[in-house]
Amino acid sequence: MEKYLINPNEKKSVISKDIYGSFSEHLGRCIYEGLFVGKDSAIPNVNGMRTDMVNALREMGLPVLRWPGGCFADEYHWQDGIGDPSGRKKMINTHWGGVIEDNSFGTHEFFELCSQLGCDAYVNGNVGSGTVREMSEWVEYMTFPGESPLANLRRKNGRDEPWKVKYFGVGNENWGCGGNMEPSYYADEYRRYQTYVRNYGGSDRIYRIACGPNAEDYNWTETLMKKAAWHMDGLSLHYYTVTHDWDRKGSATEFSKDEYYKTLRKAYHIEEIIRRHLEIMNRYDPSKRVNLIVDEWGTWHDVEPGTNPGFLYQQNTMRDALVAALTLNIFNKHSDRIRMCNIAQTVNVLQSIALTDGADMVLTPTYYVFKMFKEHQQNTLLGSFLTSSEAGSDSDRLPQLIESASIGSDGVICSTLANTSADETAEIKCQIADSAVKEIRAEILTGAIDAFNTFENKSSVVTEKFTAFEKTADGFTAKIPPCSVVKFSVEI
Repeated sequence: MEKYLINPNEKKSVISKDIYGSFSEHLGRCIYEGLFVGKDSAIPNVNGMRTDMVNALREMGLPVLRWPGGCFADEYHWQDGIGDPSGRKKMINTHWGGVIEDNSFGTHEFFELCSQLGCDAYVNGNVGSGTVREMSEWVEYMTFPGESPLANLRRKNGRDEPWKVKYFGVGNENWGCGGNMEPSYYADEYRRYQTYVRNYGGSDRIYRIACGPNAEDYNWTETLMKKAAWHMDGLSLHYYTVTHDWDRKGSATEFSKDEYYKTLRKAYHIEEIIRRHLEIMNRYDPSKRVNLIVDEWGTWHDVEPGTNPGFLYQQNTMRDALVAALTLNIFNKHSDRIRMCNIAQTVNVLQSIALTDGADMVLTPTYYVFKMFKEHQQNTLLGSFLTSSEAGSDSDRLPQLIESASIGSDGVICSTLANTSADETAEIKCQIADSAVKEIRAEILTGAIDAFNTFENKSSVVTEKFTAFEKTADGFTAKIPPCSVVKFSVEI
């Protein structure tokens, strides 16, 4: 039996709600058909935003949404996406499928979506093919409350009051699709561009995010922190879990147990990546003012057979749910330094929260993990420790149990555990230090490693009440099934 200790006396960092953010890009059917269908669509909508998606994301507790990319951000020119939609300039989406982008979803539509979702806005600017003036004028258009040519243009287009831009990313993946820049060159460009991301909204200060490294590019972090740390609030990190390699990623639904463990082991590697980047950041920023922003993460499998390769449409199984759960637990544990994370992506692309087919929608196992974990948002991380055996194959091993625990202002402890084993139950004995337990509620998401929801069977993988535990005077014992995610809510 594994020993699990939660210490309510050891209160650590607040878990930012924005760790549970998402990412929406003009890629495949994420924006169009996924989030936005237009006011004239037969699909139920409010001002063009699909009602079913908005309701699902609100129920999940989505706190922040990133837009318009991704690689698309560095070829996006914002003035093409304002004004009468019928007169907006069309463009070719060169990164994603070579399709025509009609810009019917632009700045006003994005903020309308955020308003319906009740979430904050994370806007990504164009450094790769854009100008300093273009970025500066976009910020003025969005946030200036007074009289100016750009603010008056916003008013002409139907929005009197400025919007609040909580986060602004100065470029995206500038080491790759955002311009193939060297870190020293981008650091100089970042310093120049961010100068003109001005704060027009009084107390509404924009949080500036510099393009950070791709996965294990520690030299990029070293260079950016050395040359530009004092000009940024956050540094981004991108890390995708690819089972095999970029040329042959592997099927989203047809995989062996060995491939299951390979995927989870690679996902768990983000713990080391985060730790090493933070060590570099701390050397240049010992006061820990600059946060880490993991604004693209998740699984990347081969597209579903018969779909456009440039649309990155993939199914989503219990394997993906385990990736989400173990990753979110790791983010929680680093909440002293991680301010925001954005899973890629919201709908119909990569590790989606939901999938759509015309007027139909299905929620994925990953959706249910986010909904289970939303109780952690703005909770205080607690000191916790869990002994754990290993799970895995001969070459790909990781802890069988991965957890985090937090406490809310109401005194309720939220403990989330992922059992990564494909076939072994984990027995645990939890002790909550210096506490008497009043009540425990629990829920579980579990299934075969390759189980997933379809439009024909939407409830193959859903959360259920969990009862395989016994309350003790100062904690509980439990049997955690294989390939499962369990949340305990403990009143003390």
